[in-house]
Amino acid sequence: MTGIQRATEKNLMIFSGRAHPALAQEVSDLVGTPLVPTTAYEFANSEIYVRYEESVRGCDAFVLQSHTAPINEWLMEHLIMVDALKRASAKRITVVMPFYGYSRQDKKHRGREPISARLVADLFKTAGADRLITVDLHADQIQGYFDGPVDHLMALPTLTDYVMRKYGHQDLAIVSPDAGRIKVAERMSARMGGAPLAFIHKTRRTDVANEVVANRVVGDVKGRVCILSDDMIDTGGTIVKAAEALMNDGAAGVIIAATHAILSDPAAQRLKDSPAVEVIVTNTLPIPEERMFDKLTVLSIAPLLARAIREVFEDGSVTSMFDGHA
Repeated sequence: MTGIQRATEKNLMIFSGRAHPALAQEVSDLVGTPLVPTTAYEFANSEIYVRYEESVRGCDAFVLQSHTAPINEWLMEHLIMVDALKRASAKRITVVMPFYGYSRQDKKHRGREPISARLVADLFKTAGADRLITVDLHADQIQGYFDGPVDHLMALPTLTDYVMRKYGHQDLAIVSPDAGRIKVAERMSARMGGAPLAFIHKTRRTDVANEVVANRVVGDVKGRVCILSDDMIDTGGTIVKAAEALMNDGAAGVIIAATHAILSDPAAQRLKDSPAVEVIVTNTLPIPEERMFDKLTVLSIAPLLARAIREVFEDGSVTSMFDGHA
Protein backbone atom coordinates (compact mmCIF):
# COMPACT_ATOMS: atom_id res chain seq x y z
CA MET A 1 0.00 0.00 0.00
CA THR A 2 1.46 3.40 -0.97
CA GLY A 3 1.77 6.44 1.26
CA ILE A 4 -0.89 8.22 -0.80
CA GLN A 5 -3.33 5.37 -0.28
CA ARG A 6 -2.71 5.36 3.45
CA ALA A 7 -3.22 9.14 3.57
CA THR A 8 -6.39 8.81 1.54
CA GLU A 9 -7.89 6.30 3.93
CA LYS A 10 -6.88 8.42 6.89
CA ASN A 11 -7.69 11.97 5.81
CA LEU A 12 -9.89 12.21 2.71
CA MET A 13 -13.57 12.33 3.67
CA ILE A 14 -16.53 12.92 1.36
CA PHE A 15 -19.83 14.29 2.64
CA SER A 16 -23.14 14.47 0.80
CA GLY A 17 -26.20 16.61 1.25
CA ARG A 18 -29.63 15.22 0.45
CA ALA A 19 -30.18 17.04 -2.85
CA HIS A 20 -28.51 14.53 -5.20
CA PRO A 21 -27.38 11.41 -3.29
CA ALA A 22 -27.01 9.30 -6.44
CA LEU A 23 -24.29 11.59 -7.85
CA ALA A 24 -22.50 11.76 -4.49
CA GLN A 25 -22.48 7.97 -4.25
CA GLU A 26 -21.08 7.63 -7.77
CA VAL A 27 -18.32 10.14 -7.00
CA SER A 28 -17.56 8.37 -3.73
CA ASP A 29 -17.28 5.01 -5.48
CA LEU A 30 -14.91 6.42 -8.11
CA VAL A 31 -12.69 8.11 -5.53
CA GLY A 32 -12.70 4.92 -3.47
CA THR A 33 -13.74 6.58 -0.22
CA PRO A 34 -17.13 5.88 1.39
CA LEU A 35 -19.53 8.71 2.13
CA VAL A 36 -19.44 9.78 5.77
CA PRO A 37 -22.66 8.74 7.56
CA THR A 38 -24.67 11.88 8.22
CA THR A 39 -27.88 12.61 10.07
CA ALA A 40 -29.94 15.40 8.50
CA TYR A 41 -33.58 16.36 9.01
CA GLU A 42 -35.95 19.31 9.42
CA PHE A 43 -37.52 20.54 12.62
CA ALA A 44 -41.24 21.28 12.64
CA ASN A 45 -40.62 24.89 11.56
CA SER A 46 -38.43 23.68 8.60
CA GLU A 47 -35.07 24.53 10.22
CA ILE A 48 -32.38 22.06 9.09
CA TYR A 49 -30.32 19.94 11.48
CA VAL A 50 -27.07 18.18 10.47
CA ARG A 51 -24.69 15.95 12.43
CA TYR A 52 -21.85 13.72 11.23
CA GLU A 53 -21.78 10.23 12.74
CA GLU A 54 -17.98 9.97 12.97
CA SER A 55 -15.05 12.21 13.85
CA VAL A 56 -13.91 14.67 11.17
CA ARG A 57 -11.05 16.24 13.12
CA GLY A 58 -8.06 16.97 10.89
CA CYS A 59 -9.68 15.62 7.73
CA ASP A 60 -9.57 16.99 4.19
CA ALA A 61 -13.33 17.38 3.71
CA PHE A 62 -15.18 17.50 0.39
CA VAL A 63 -18.84 18.49 0.80
CA LEU A 64 -20.98 17.72 -2.25
CA GLN A 65 -24.39 19.25 -2.81
CA SER A 66 -26.23 20.12 -6.02
CA HIS A 67 -28.22 23.33 -5.78
CA THR A 68 -31.42 22.00 -7.26
CA ALA A 69 -35.04 22.93 -6.52
CA PRO A 70 -36.03 23.82 -3.85
CA ILE A 71 -32.73 25.65 -4.18
CA ASN A 72 -32.94 27.72 -0.98
CA GLU A 73 -33.41 24.58 1.13
CA TRP A 74 -30.44 22.72 -0.35
CA LEU A 75 -28.22 25.79 -0.37
CA MET A 76 -28.94 26.33 3.33
CA GLU A 77 -28.23 22.66 4.09
CA HIS A 78 -24.91 22.97 2.24
CA LEU A 79 -23.92 25.98 4.35
CA ILE A 80 -24.90 24.22 7.57
CA MET A 81 -22.82 21.18 6.60
CA VAL A 82 -19.77 23.39 6.09
CA ASP A 83 -20.35 25.13 9.42
CA ALA A 84 -20.61 21.75 11.18
CA LEU A 85 -17.27 20.66 9.68
CA LYS A 86 -15.57 23.92 10.64
CA ARG A 87 -16.74 23.62 14.24
CA ALA A 88 -15.67 19.96 14.34
CA SER A 89 -12.06 20.91 13.41
CA ALA A 90 -11.86 19.67 9.82
CA LYS A 91 -8.44 20.67 8.47
CA ARG A 92 -9.58 21.86 5.02
CA ILE A 93 -13.10 22.18 3.64
CA THR A 94 -13.76 22.04 -0.10
CA VAL A 95 -17.29 22.80 -1.24
CA VAL A 96 -18.25 20.74 -4.29
CA MET A 97 -21.22 22.33 -6.05
CA PRO A 98 -21.76 20.80 -9.50
CA PHE A 99 -24.34 23.53 -10.10
CA TYR A 100 -23.69 26.91 -8.47
CA GLY A 101 -26.97 28.29 -7.14
CA TYR A 102 -27.91 31.86 -8.11
CA SER A 103 -25.19 31.92 -10.79
CA ARG A 104 -27.43 33.78 -13.24
CA GLN A 105 -27.52 36.75 -10.88
CA ASP A 106 -23.86 37.55 -11.49
CA LYS A 107 -24.19 41.28 -12.14
CA LYS A 108 -26.62 44.17 -11.92
CA HIS A 109 -28.67 44.56 -15.08
CA ARG A 110 -30.69 47.43 -13.62
CA GLY A 111 -30.56 49.65 -10.54
CA ARG A 112 -31.53 48.32 -7.09
CA GLU A 113 -30.79 44.68 -8.02
CA PRO A 114 -28.65 42.30 -5.97
CA ILE A 115 -25.58 40.38 -7.12
CA SER A 116 -26.75 37.14 -5.57
CA ALA A 117 -23.92 35.01 -6.99
CA ARG A 118 -21.46 37.11 -4.95
CA LEU A 119 -23.63 36.74 -1.86
CA VAL A 120 -23.55 32.93 -2.18
CA ALA A 121 -19.73 33.00 -2.38
CA ASP A 122 -19.56 35.22 0.71
CA LEU A 123 -21.89 32.91 2.62
CA PHE A 124 -19.71 29.86 1.96
CA LYS A 125 -16.57 31.75 2.98
CA THR A 126 -18.24 32.88 6.19
CA ALA A 127 -19.43 29.33 6.89
CA GLY A 128 -15.83 28.10 6.72
CA ALA A 129 -15.17 26.92 3.15
CA ASP A 130 -11.53 27.02 2.04
CA ARG A 131 -12.07 26.08 -1.60
CA LEU A 132 -14.84 25.67 -4.21
CA ILE A 133 -15.19 23.10 -6.99
CA THR A 134 -17.93 23.78 -9.52
CA VAL A 135 -18.87 22.93 -13.10
CA ASP A 136 -19.60 25.31 -16.00
CA LEU A 137 -20.38 28.56 -14.24
CA HIS A 138 -22.90 30.80 -15.97
CA ALA A 139 -20.25 33.53 -16.01
CA ASP A 140 -16.48 33.07 -15.55
CA GLN A 141 -16.28 36.18 -13.37
CA ILE A 142 -18.01 34.31 -10.52
CA GLN A 143 -14.65 32.63 -9.83
CA GLY A 144 -13.47 35.98 -8.49
CA TYR A 145 -16.36 36.32 -6.04
CA PHE A 146 -14.95 33.71 -3.64
CA ASP A 147 -11.99 34.70 -1.48
CA GLY A 148 -10.00 31.51 -2.07
CA PRO A 149 -9.21 28.93 -4.76
CA VAL A 150 -12.02 28.06 -7.19
CA ASP A 151 -11.68 25.04 -9.47
CA HIS A 152 -13.93 25.72 -12.46
CA LEU A 153 -14.44 22.37 -14.18
CA MET A 154 -15.69 22.07 -17.74
CA ALA A 155 -18.17 19.50 -19.00
CA LEU A 156 -17.12 20.36 -22.56
CA PRO A 157 -14.93 17.25 -23.06
CA THR A 158 -17.70 14.98 -21.76
CA LEU A 159 -20.30 16.49 -24.08
CA THR A 160 -18.12 16.86 -27.18
CA ASP A 161 -16.66 13.36 -26.95
CA TYR A 162 -20.18 11.93 -26.95
CA VAL A 163 -21.27 14.16 -29.85
CA MET A 164 -18.21 13.24 -31.92
CA ARG A 165 -18.72 9.52 -31.37
CA LYS A 166 -22.35 9.72 -32.49
CA TYR A 167 -22.47 12.58 -35.00
CA GLY A 168 -18.84 13.20 -36.00
CA HIS A 169 -19.35 11.72 -39.46
CA GLN A 170 -21.93 14.41 -40.36
CA ASP A 171 -21.50 17.99 -41.57
CA LEU A 172 -21.69 19.88 -38.26
CA ALA A 173 -22.01 23.47 -37.10
CA ILE A 174 -21.56 24.68 -33.52
CA VAL A 175 -24.21 27.17 -32.47
CA SER A 176 -24.19 29.43 -29.43
CA PRO A 177 -27.67 30.37 -28.17
CA ASP A 178 -26.49 33.95 -27.69
CA ALA A 179 -23.50 36.15 -28.49
CA GLY A 180 -22.29 36.03 -24.87
CA ARG A 181 -21.40 32.33 -25.05
CA ILE A 182 -19.56 32.41 -28.35
CA LYS A 183 -16.21 31.71 -26.60
CA VAL A 184 -17.58 28.42 -25.29
CA ALA A 185 -18.77 27.56 -28.80
CA GLU A 186 -15.27 28.35 -30.11
CA ARG A 187 -13.74 25.91 -27.60
CA MET A 188 -16.24 23.24 -28.65
CA SER A 189 -15.48 23.90 -32.32
CA ALA A 190 -11.74 23.56 -31.71
CA ARG A 191 -12.25 20.26 -29.91
CA MET A 192 -14.40 19.01 -32.78
CA GLY A 193 -11.94 19.72 -35.56
CA GLY A 194 -12.87 23.31 -36.40
CA ALA A 195 -16.58 22.97 -37.20
CA PRO A 196 -18.04 26.32 -38.38
CA LEU A 197 -19.67 28.63 -35.84
CA ALA A 198 -22.99 30.43 -35.67
CA PHE A 199 -24.94 32.15 -32.94
CA ILE A 200 -28.47 33.23 -32.19
CA HIS A 201 -29.09 36.94 -31.83
CA LYS A 202 -31.90 37.17 -29.30
CA THR A 203 -33.92 39.87 -27.61
CA ARG A 204 -34.82 39.12 -24.01
CA ARG A 205 -37.51 40.83 -21.96
CA THR A 206 -36.02 42.45 -18.85
CA ASP A 207 -39.36 42.60 -17.06
CA VAL A 208 -40.28 38.90 -17.43
CA ALA A 209 -37.98 36.03 -16.41
CA ASN A 210 -37.18 33.24 -18.89
CA GLU A 211 -38.81 34.94 -21.88
CA VAL A 212 -37.20 35.64 -25.25
CA VAL A 213 -38.94 37.91 -27.73
CA ALA A 214 -37.08 37.25 -30.99
CA ASN A 215 -34.37 35.03 -32.51
CA ARG A 216 -32.18 35.55 -35.59
CA VAL A 217 -29.48 33.16 -36.81
CA VAL A 218 -26.09 34.76 -37.47
CA GLY A 219 -23.94 32.39 -39.55
CA ASP A 220 -24.44 29.79 -42.26
CA VAL A 221 -26.19 26.66 -40.95
CA LYS A 222 -27.95 25.56 -44.12
CA GLY A 223 -27.68 21.81 -44.65
CA ARG A 224 -25.70 21.29 -41.46
CA VAL A 225 -26.48 19.38 -38.27
CA CYS A 226 -26.31 22.08 -35.61
CA ILE A 227 -24.94 21.40 -32.14
CA LEU A 228 -26.81 23.97 -30.05
CA SER A 229 -24.83 24.28 -26.81
CA ASP A 230 -25.64 26.12 -23.59
CA ASP A 231 -24.63 25.93 -19.94
CA MET A 232 -28.15 25.25 -18.64
CA ILE A 233 -31.73 24.52 -19.64
CA ASP A 234 -34.31 25.93 -17.25
CA THR A 235 -37.82 26.26 -18.68
CA GLY A 236 -36.55 25.39 -22.16
CA GLY A 237 -38.12 28.37 -23.89
CA THR A 238 -34.89 29.97 -25.08
CA ILE A 239 -33.22 26.81 -26.37
CA VAL A 240 -36.37 25.52 -28.12
CA LYS A 241 -36.92 28.85 -29.91
CA ALA A 242 -33.28 28.76 -30.98
CA ALA A 243 -33.74 25.22 -32.35
CA GLU A 244 -36.81 26.34 -34.27
CA ALA A 245 -34.91 29.32 -35.69
CA LEU A 246 -32.12 27.03 -36.90
CA MET A 247 -34.54 24.69 -38.63
CA ASN A 248 -36.30 27.66 -40.24
CA ASP A 249 -32.90 28.81 -41.49
CA GLY A 250 -32.29 25.52 -43.30
CA ALA A 251 -30.41 23.40 -40.75
CA ALA A 252 -30.43 19.65 -41.50
CA GLY A 253 -31.03 18.88 -37.82
CA VAL A 254 -30.47 20.17 -34.30
CA ILE A 255 -28.75 18.49 -31.35
CA ILE A 256 -29.10 20.29 -28.01
CA ALA A 257 -26.18 19.89 -25.58
CA ALA A 258 -26.22 21.50 -22.13
CA THR A 259 -24.44 20.89 -18.84
CA HIS A 260 -27.11 21.69 -16.27
CA ALA A 261 -30.59 20.21 -16.73
CA ILE A 262 -32.69 22.37 -14.42
CA LEU A 263 -35.80 21.45 -16.43
CA SER A 264 -38.36 23.59 -14.63
CA ASP A 265 -41.89 23.06 -15.94
CA PRO A 266 -42.75 22.97 -18.80
CA ALA A 267 -39.20 22.28 -20.07
CA ALA A 268 -39.54 18.52 -20.50
CA GLN A 269 -42.65 18.84 -22.66
CA ARG A 270 -41.16 21.71 -24.68
CA LEU A 271 -37.99 19.75 -25.40
CA LYS A 272 -39.93 16.61 -26.22
CA ASP A 273 -42.02 18.56 -28.75
CA SER A 274 -39.07 20.53 -30.13
CA PRO A 275 -37.41 19.88 -33.52
CA ALA A 276 -34.22 18.70 -31.76
CA VAL A 277 -33.47 15.04 -32.47
CA GLU A 278 -31.54 14.59 -29.20
CA VAL A 279 -31.09 16.56 -25.97
CA ILE A 280 -27.78 15.79 -24.25
CA VAL A 281 -27.22 16.88 -20.63
CA THR A 282 -25.13 15.84 -17.63
CA ASN A 283 -26.25 14.78 -14.17
CA THR A 284 -24.96 17.81 -12.28
CA LEU A 285 -28.59 18.11 -11.15
CA PRO A 286 -31.01 15.27 -10.37
CA ILE A 287 -33.63 14.66 -13.04
CA PRO A 288 -36.84 13.15 -11.66
CA GLU A 289 -38.44 10.31 -13.56
CA GLU A 290 -41.43 12.41 -14.62
CA ARG A 291 -39.11 14.82 -16.48
CA MET A 292 -37.32 12.14 -18.47
CA PHE A 293 -38.29 11.71 -22.13
CA ASP A 294 -37.24 9.52 -25.04
CA LYS A 295 -34.71 11.81 -26.73
CA LEU A 296 -33.03 12.89 -23.48
CA THR A 297 -29.50 11.51 -22.93
CA VAL A 298 -27.89 12.00 -19.50
CA LEU A 299 -24.08 11.76 -19.26
CA SER A 300 -22.37 11.33 -15.90
CA ILE A 301 -20.25 14.16 -14.52
CA ALA A 302 -19.04 11.94 -11.65
CA PRO A 303 -15.70 10.94 -13.27
CA LEU A 304 -14.82 14.63 -13.71
CA LEU A 305 -15.70 15.47 -10.10
CA ALA A 306 -13.88 12.42 -8.75
CA ARG A 307 -10.71 13.27 -10.63
CA ALA A 308 -10.86 16.89 -9.45
CA ILE A 309 -11.24 15.76 -5.84
CA ARG A 310 -8.22 13.48 -6.25
CA GLU A 311 -6.12 16.27 -7.79
CA VAL A 312 -7.03 18.71 -5.01
CA PHE A 313 -6.43 16.17 -2.27
CA GLU A 314 -3.05 15.11 -3.67
CA ASP A 315 -2.06 18.76 -4.39
CA GLY A 316 -2.03 18.02 -8.10
CA SER A 317 -3.13 20.21 -10.99
CA VAL A 318 -6.81 20.57 -11.81
CA THR A 319 -5.87 22.70 -14.83
CA SER A 320 -3.99 19.77 -16.34
CA MET A 321 -7.31 17.93 -16.63
CA PHE A 322 -8.22 20.23 -19.50
CA ASP A 323 -5.04 21.57 -21.13
CA GLY A 324 -2.79 18.56 -20.65
CA HIS A 325 -0.16 20.52 -18.73
CA ALA A 326 0.62 20.80 -15.02
